[in-house]
Amino acid sequence: MPEFSYVARDASGQRVTGSIEAVTKQEVLAALAGRSLFPVEIDARKRAEPLFSRRRVPKQLLAVTLSQLADLLQSGVPLLKSLEILKRQASHAGLREVFADLHRQVEGGATLSEAMRRHQRTFGQMTVSIVHAGSEGGFLEDSLSRVSSFIELQEDLKGRTIGGMAYPVLLAIFGSMVLVGLLVFVVPKFESIFDAMRQRGELPMLTEWLLGASRLAWRWSLWIVILGTMAVVAAWRWLGTEAGRRWRDLAKLRLPVAGPILRNLALARFCRTLGTMLRHGVPILQALKISSESANNVVLAEAIISATENISAGETLAQPLSHCKHFPETIVEMIAVAEESNRLNDVLIDIAESLERRTFRRLDLAVRLLEPVMLIFMAGIVLVVVVALMLPMFKMSTTLQ
Repeated sequence: MPEFSYVARDASGQRVTGSIEAVTKQEVLAALAGRSLFPVEIDARKRAEPLFSRRRVPKQLLAVTLSQLADLLQSGVPLLKSLEILKRQASHAGLREVFADLHRQVEGGATLSEAMRRHQRTFGQMTVSIVHAGSEGGFLEDSLSRVSSFIELQEDLKGRTIGGMAYPVLLAIFGSMVLVGLLVFVVPKFESIFDAMRQRGELPMLTEWLLGASRLAWRWSLWIVILGTMAVVAAWRWLGTEAGRRWRDLAKLRLPVAGPILRNLALARFCRTLGTMLRHGVPILQALKISSESANNVVLAEAIISATENISAGETLAQPLSHCKHFPETIVEMIAVAEESNRLNDVLIDIAESLERRTFRRLDLAVRLLEPVMLIFMAGIVLVVVVALMLPMFKMSTTLQ
């Protein structure tokens, strides 16, 4: 139950402070009136969440639950009863706690969007804003259904992206492990065999380089691991700063092959989020702020925020976006035409769907090309190691003959 801190005055005018556990501020006011106290200030106090409520709720499970809530409301089941049903049937401990708190708050007089706002880490700012607009406009069931579909689509896109890159990444990790294993455990065994040839100056240069790399990996492996770990930790912390995030996001957009793919995926998320929120009656300035965060790219978010400032001054959305070189001219022109025809929300969703189709075709092609390239690269490395080890043996056998 939420805890509220208060500052009040008693009948003699003395200042009294304390805290009360209650569902809403109205309950706090009633409790203070029962104590003959006159409230001066009441604030909600943040409390540590229970361990199970800190568990992250899977987005797919959240989408299914919101869809069930929409179905219950469309069937005529009251909101309180619907929340109680979902609370009872929730198998995830964190989700069960969230819906129990939603039920308590709504029972205390809060709206569904106000109750969800206390759990933005679970629902997200976009979901809270769309539910609020649906509550105000009288289309709560439709807004919950649309939000559920949106979350499922976003998770599907994320899953396809991760699934497409999983095999090349695993291939790279496995290849690196094989190379390290060869240098640390296999190559050193040939050091004593080739020592006589080195003294006579007959050892091939390729073999000499391989043995040198093996000695370096063997003798300095501990320091390499320590320094590498320190470098990764330092880079990770720097990338968490504002300058580091901006450099990282700008570097992602400038990558040779992956850059256009990452840019189009970010633009698709932005367009779909903005179009969905505008379709559900969320004010454009608030929708732009939330959709800028959904792009998950600082460079693109800066361009969107500048567009928000221009719209506040009475300008269009397309004009400031045209100044950002990362927004393709075709998208900017489509947004400009949509603003003139008052079809911005529909056109934004169409843009998102078009970008997603083109991007995933390009991603599938890139992954198909990347797999044989990485296999050839790994085979080439292994071939170099084998040739470097076999050359002295061929030379020794020729000399013996």
